[in-house]
Amino acid sequence: MSKEKTPKPIENLEEVEHALTTAELYFEKNSKIITIVFGAAVVIALLFLATHRFYSLPREVKAKEQIFAAEQYFEKDSFNLAINGDGNYPGFLDIIDDYGSTKAGKLAKYYTGISSLHLGKYQEAIDYLEGFKTDDLLLAPVALGATGDAYSELGNKEKAVKLYMEAAELNPNAFTSPVYYLKAGNLYETLGSKDKALAAYKVIKEKYAESNEGRSIDKYIARLTAN
Repeated sequence: MSKEKTPKPIENLEEVEHALTTAELYFEKNSKIITIVFGAAVVIALLFLATHRFYSLPREVKAKEQIFAAEQYFEKDSFNLAINGDGNYPGFLDIIDDYGSTKAGKLAKYYTGISSLHLGKYQEAIDYLEGFKTDDLLLAPVALGATGDAYSELGNKEKAVKLYMEAAELNPNAFTSPVYYLKAGNLYETLGSKDKALAAYKVIKEKYAESNEGRSIDKYIARLTAN
């Protein structure tokens, strides 16, 4: 006959009871402080939710409405009106001033930087573009590349080519990467760095052959390898 299994006694029962008693005593002794801390955490959470719902969200909606006209001017290449407004609707600078913390306000910095670049105001373009931060996979490299354009126009070719390479390598894709590899290659040639130029061109040929830049990249490579 098999022996019946008897329940195993709880080990260290005294220690468990002592720990529970200590915890109860600690709570009793500090219950007021614990209640205050917990209550404060709840209040902070409620204030955050209320602020988000009744302040932040309405401002986001309003900013999106306000930036619409400036975006339309931007699309039509009316960059002065886009930046400064037309008297009836605000421009990007107004959006930055009034709604700078919103998504539209942050995007207005990008628009102002690009508009300033087109208007030949290169330092202003740099200031606004460097103040623009985004996680957008396409917009981020375009902002970097445009900043490179502005530095190039100001004669700072070394800074420009560095930014072109950063733009090309940021979020690699067939839309922006070949554009900035080509710009970097052209500028490397201007700077006399033919090896770096060739390396940039070869990346286009190897990785982005189907892009517009890739379809014409052989002539750039041939020019550098002819001698």
